[in-house]
Order: sequence, then C-alpha cells, then structure tokens
Amino acid sequence: MTAETDVAANGPAPPASRAWRAPLTGHRPRVGAMTLLAATAYAVLGLVKLSSFRATSFDLVIVDQAVRNYAAFRAPYIPVLGMFHGRGMDYVQLADHFSPIYALLAPLYWIHDGPGTLIVAQAVLFAAAIPFLWNYTRRVLGVVPAYLVAAAYALSWPVAQAVAFDAHEVMFVPLLTAIMIERYHAGRALPAFLAMLGLLLVKEDMGLMVAGVGLCLFVMGERWRGVLCATFGIGAVLLIRGLVTSVFGGSAQDFWAYNHLGPDIPGALAGIARDPLAALLLPFSEEAKVDTLFLLAWPTLLLCLLSPLSLAALPHVLERMLSDRSQWWQADFQYSAFTVVILFCAGVDGLARLLRRLERSDDATLKLLWPAAACVVALTLVPRFALDQLYHPSFYKEPKAAAAAEAVAKVPDGVVVEAPNSVGPALTARTTVLLFGPASYNAPWVVADTARWEFPFGSFEQQVAKVGELMGQGYVKVFERDGYVVLRR
Repeated sequence: MTAETDVAANGPAPPASRAWRAPLTGHRPRVGAMTLLAATAYAVLGLVKLSSFRATSFDLVIVDQAVRNYAAFRAPYIPVLGMFHGRGMDYVQLADHFSPIYALLAPLYWIHDGPGTLIVAQAVLFAAAIPFLWNYTRRVLGVVPAYLVAAAYALSWPVAQAVAFDAHEVMFVPLLTAIMIERYHAGRALPAFLAMLGLLLVKEDMGLMVAGVGLCLFVMGERWRGVLCATFGIGAVLLIRGLVTSVFGGSAQDFWAYNHLGPDIPGALAGIARDPLAALLLPFSEEAKVDTLFLLAWPTLLLCLLSPLSLAALPHVLERMLSDRSQWWQADFQYSAFTVVILFCAGVDGLARLLRRLERSDDATLKLLWPAAACVVALTLVPRFALDQLYHPSFYKEPKAAAAAEAVAKVPDGVVVEAPNSVGPALTARTTVLLFGPASYNAPWVVADTARWEFPFGSFEQQVAKVGELMGQGYVKVFERDGYVVLRR
C-alpha cells in the first residue's frame, strides 16, 4: 500500500505526479461540501424513516439502549434483546456483539438523548470516509478521478442500504478502513495500525478483516507485518468469541452460523477437509450469493479483483457467503458496508496496476475513464437501492404515522412498555422498550398493531389473537385508532 510496497510487488513505479503534492487549500472546501452533502442525505433518509414509524426496534432500540446506558455511566444493558432471548433485563450489549466502540457515541447523548442522535452520528461517520478516500485516490490517479471515486462511494449501494436500516456498528468501519489504507499508503504506519486496532472494537468478527489486511501485506511484500497482522487478527477473533463474550453472559454458539459445515470450528474444518470441493463452491451455491458477490465488485467494474487490497475484504466476505444465515448473503441489509471502502480503494489500486502493466501510467484519459464509469455505475444502481427514496414525494408521507404518534403519546414516561417493532424507536427515549411478540413479559403497558403484520409474529392472525389474549388476562384498552391499540395492565 506504500510506495515501497508497490516497488516490491510490481517493480519500479513511474515518477510520481506533482499534482498530488500541490496545496490542498482549494480542494478542502469542495471535499468538505461533498462530505456534508452526503451526510445530510444519509441523515434525512434515516430521520424520515424514524419520524414516519419505518425504523425498527431491532436494531435501532438495541443500539439506543446500549448508548444511553453508556452515557449514564452504566453497563450497556439492552433489555429489548435480553428479554427477547430469555436472558433478562440486565443483558448487556457486549454479550450480543462485542462493540465497545459504541461508548464513543455516549457524549452525544448528553446533547440529545434519542435514536435520532444515532442516525445523525451514523450519517456523519459514513460520510467522513470521503476525505480519506479522496486523498488516497488523488495520490494514485489524480485530482479529478478523486472527486469521481468519492462521489461513487457516496452514492454506493452498500452505504445506501446501511444508512436506510436503523443504526449498526458498521457505521465505524468505512471511516476506520479509509484511514487505515490512506495513512498507510502515505507512509504513516502508526495512525494506520491504530485505525486497524480500532476495528477490533467494532465487532467480534473484525479480527477476520485484520487477518485479511495481514494477507494483503504479505502478498505485497511486507512479510513480517503481514504475518503479525494475520496472527493477531485470528487470535483476536478466537479470544473474543471464545472468552470475552462469555464473561459478559454470551455464548460462542450465538455467533455460530455454520452448522451445515460442523458444530464448531474444529468440526467445520473437518467438514471442509472431507469435501473441499463442496466448500469451495458454497459461496456460489445460491443465486442471492452470486448476486451480492457481483454487486460488491461491479461498482469498481471488477478492477478491485486486480489489487491485493481486495484480500483485506476476503475473510469478511467469506464469513458471509459460507454461513447458513440467508440475511447475511443479501444485498438488502448493512453487511456489505463493512467492505465497501476496501473495494473502492482496491479498484483505484487495480487501475494503477493495470496501467503500469500496459505502460500507460501517464495516460490521463485512461485515468479518468474508469472513475467516470464507476460514478455512472453508482448512479445506475441508485434506483435499485435505498437512496432512490429521497426523490420520491411519497417517501415523506406515511398515512399511519399520525395514529401511531397518538398511540405513543398515551404511554407515560419512565414505564416499561411492549411495543411493535416499528413503534419502539418512538418510545425508547423516554421508556424502557421491549418487543411486542408472541411471548408476554407482563409489562404494565402494551402497544399493539392489529392492522399490519410486525416482526416477530409468525402471522398477522397470531398478532391479533395476542391482543385478545392480553385483554383476557386483565389488560384494559385505553386507545384504539387505525389498528393501533394501547393496553394498560
């Protein structure tokens, strides 16, 4: 990733362009404006969904409860998930996913306590990767390509899907990976490795990404650093999943999604050894997997596959594609945002390597052609994914919102309330929210929806029957409108 590494991997590079050495004074406000515009778009998308009751308790309330407790200097209890899993109100977020990095958001709750804060913070963090991606591309390809690649990232479908689906730990990853790659390429190893260490605080499986970075460094000629990173990353995964989560009341089996290969890591390795061909074909065994794999590489017009940088993303991608959890394979959720910056940087590096191989490194036209095409690809994918909603007037109108807001207003502050998945985010700032579902938690207040199906009920009929069951147990109906029902015990 550094100039020295490029020499080791590809032979001597052509003379560096003087363009990237030019003062950045004129570009900083432009890059800043691009970053601000992206952050605003992401925040609008999330805040409209929150205000129109299209956000969800799983996972916005989960994260909100954890951060609120950090802000109050308490353990990050997430009762909404603890009760759902039968583990009690004092279940901590670190037992579910090892994400202590959420504590960094706690000071924001001293300014504004509520899930809207998370949505804005997530928008800013996703957009904050833009300056680092711009700077990396500027050094490799030039100034104009840097703007085009930054725009392609800002419009990219993995980011769109992540900002449209509540708030998740992935919000930290694009920025950290952008810092890691850009700073290392600039010859600043210390901030790069600090960013890499920060990844380990995001989620229990981020050690796999660190191991991928090690593989990348090894292939690019930095053997010792590569081995150390890979060893450290794998060790971190084993330590966190095998020991740390159990200390907080979790279980390694909570994260095991490979029962088709074996009951645990040794069993899975044995299963792969027995039938390596089947394991090799597993990432391509479902149409959804193939679609997602193609969509991951297509924004770079497949040039990311020419760069060793893509190896940093490989372990995380394989973790998804080898699993037995179909939602991990889909392009509809937040999982692809973990690797989006790595793949864009790999596309930039892949083009530079291709031009060197063709002995066309000084061809400004070719350097401009790919970033322009990448930007066009990003634009063509916008209508298929979440950013498409922003320019449709219907997105800003939700007929059920008025009735839902009236129902929420009937619930007093400071109480425990069971609420539908789409209603919980509106209550979490002033109540302790549990998920309204087939299991009863005997909460003093219940909000139900008898007009629309809500997770986690198996059917709409089961949902309606649950309301009748609660009224038979002594709950009293205090509000009903447009299918929303508020019950008091």
